[in-house]
Amino acid sequence: MVKEIERKLPVVHMCTIVPISQTVGANRIVPTVAIPHPLGDPTKTPEEEKVLRRKLVERALKALQTEITEQTVFTE
Repeated sequence: MVKEIERKLPVVHMCTIVPISQTVGANRIVPTVAIPHPLGDPTKTPEEEKVLRRKLVERALKALQTEITEQTVFTE
């Protein structure tokens, strides 16, 4: 299904377990924080969480804008 969606528009898979995303065929992969809190961290203050979430979303937007020819994991 990922491949079919990708034919029409670029997609970023934000996940906590990168090997699973690679197995299912996701092309643009952004690693996230943890399984119960993929886009957050309850040990951080609200302000710190906002910075963390913004960083992850900005990384995903960068991934969408990047031309790729193979599966790519965006860690920066």
